[in-house]
Amino acid sequence: MIEAVGLTKRYGAKTAVYNLSFQVRPGTVTGFLGPNGSGKSTTMRMILGLDQPTSGHVTIGGHPYRKLPNAPRQVGALLDAKAVHGGRSARSHLLSLAQLAGIPARRVDEVLGVVGLQSVAKRRSKGFSLGMGQRLGIAAALLGDPQVLLFDEPVNGLDPEGILWVRNLMKALAAEGRTVFVSSHLMSEMALTADHLIVIGRGQLMADMSVKQFISANSADFARVRTPDTEPTQREKLVTVLAEAGGQVLSEPDGALRITGLPLPRISDLAHGADVRLWELSPHQASLEEAYMRLTQGAVDYRSTDDRKAGLMQQQPPGYLPPQPQPVVPEVPQQGWYAPPPPGQNPYAGGQGPYAGAPAPQPPAGPPSATAPGAPVSGGPAPVPGPAVPADAPPVPQAPPAAAPADLSKNEDPR
Repeated sequence: MIEAVGLTKRYGAKTAVYNLSFQVRPGTVTGFLGPNGSGKSTTMRMILGLDQPTSGHVTIGGHPYRKLPNAPRQVGALLDAKAVHGGRSARSHLLSLAQLAGIPARRVDEVLGVVGLQSVAKRRSKGFSLGMGQRLGIAAALLGDPQVLLFDEPVNGLDPEGILWVRNLMKALAAEGRTVFVSSHLMSEMALTADHLIVIGRGQLMADMSVKQFISANSADFARVRTPDTEPTQREKLVTVLAEAGGQVLSEPDGALRITGLPLPRISDLAHGADVRLWELSPHQASLEEAYMRLTQGAVDYRSTDDRKAGLMQQQPPGYLPPQPQPVVPEVPQQGWYAPPPPGQNPYAGGQGPYAGAPAPQPPAGPPSATAPGAPVSGGPAPVPGPAVPADAPPVPQAPPAAAPADLSKNEDPR
């Protein structure tokens, strides 16, 4: 078992990990999640004794890594698949590691077979692809048949068959009673592989629970409803009835309705009582990715912005008027902002530290993402009346058409 207590790591003025405590138990695959720069790699390096904590401690089986007798026989790790001498063959690399740890040479051939590198065992590793390098790193982690295994992004560069193999390998190792700690950014893969999750953000613990509990605590299920497309009045009637019953209604991009706050049987009864025909009534459970994005949206350090293409846009002629925006129907947010989780106290939202008490993320400005109770979903906002124009006023001149974009592929200055 891996146990971290009050782990803190500072690099000068930057705090990479702050007061982090958790346990990784044997018999399960524990996923280690967090945004870029959240301190995952630093934490794994402290577990393996590669970085010294500023404060706190971490143990493996009750002992620090550096005090474990013959540590490679007890702990296997893949932190960097490129940490191999490029002039050595795959077999020579593993053989040197085996000799340092007192592992029989026959074990080298065994792990080469496990990871599928028998045919390239004598090739120099500098000619390996990223996926082959990952397989070689996994072979090195399995070399001592350890009881504790740590993997940092083990499926990077692997093809679908390789990803499936890694997934089954992790589950098989955990089923043997081993401690398996896996860091990854692939939410879909973690949902299929991990049994337990440890999520950190900006170096602090945000969640420590099973995958099912994590999804339930950080997301809300909803029902998807569709009425006949040829009868818009049916849709309006259903929206009104559901809003009066306390449901929250959002419009899907394809015209369907997303209903929260009401169970499926209640939605069916309300539609039947209002004499509304339904073409679809289906439940939807949030994914691990959606729950993760909702929890960590305030702990992301690196955010992209829109590409304004400064200096590349053609200058418009004098008097050009840009087209006016059209009314937008409120729809379900697709990206950039995720609705907060259901009401209730989050036991991991508090805590002390340099990041505690940070303001909650605010949704971007723009049209609301949900309709007000009782308000119809279809249709746009009411037009704003403009200033009165005298009847005898001269006609307003029309703006000249926009010139065609310049061809930047030619060696000419578009200006």
